[in-house]
Amino acid sequence: MGFEEMWEKIIACDKTYDGLFYTAVKTTKIYCRPSCRSRKPKKENVRFYGHREEAEAAGFRACKRCQPEAERTPHAALIRSVTAFLVREHRRALSLRDISAYAGVSPYHLERLFKQETSETPRTFLEKIRVDKAARLLRTTDRGSLDICYESGFRSPSHFYKAFRRLTACTPSQYRRRSAAGEASAFCDAHPAHQPKEVISSEQAASSRP
Repeated sequence: MGFEEMWEKIIACDKTYDGLFYTAVKTTKIYCRPSCRSRKPKKENVRFYGHREEAEAAGFRACKRCQPEAERTPHAALIRSVTAFLVREHRRALSLRDISAYAGVSPYHLERLFKQETSETPRTFLEKIRVDKAARLLRTTDRGSLDICYESGFRSPSHFYKAFRRLTACTPSQYRRRSAAGEASAFCDAHPAHQPKEVISSEQAASSRP
């Protein structure tokens, strides 16, 4: 993921990417999860790190509100590893068996743990990642919908259109038009189904970042 895409995720407080990268603010020396709801920093004051240890080594301390250093369940590290794999390999044709082989556990065990942590299955989570990638391509490029369908990892246009509409409440072409008019964020991204649930739950605390 590039800087602009990661910036979009922290502005949206996107929980999908929690644990996959960390936002560090140079002026406060604090680092956070992408989903942190503290006041957003200025773009020029932001640095991104792939691992929290890198942020800490650079002199940043953990945000007290989103607590990015905390592992709140015994399976958090495993689920974070699986979500990182799904984001990284979203273009591949991945079955539950493929995903569980990567995780080193049985398909049944993985699906049970993943649902316990995220309230969804690995396959529905992967579908959300693909729709998210497609939405970004619709916003930022002039590529055709069919091209975007396959680039995002979908194997058929019918599945792409069905999933996109279900998760954003509009078709790809509607999304692109509204995005060009500055309306896509308000109309489509606000759809409840498009907001992924937390991989690791966050507790309220008393810190904010400038």
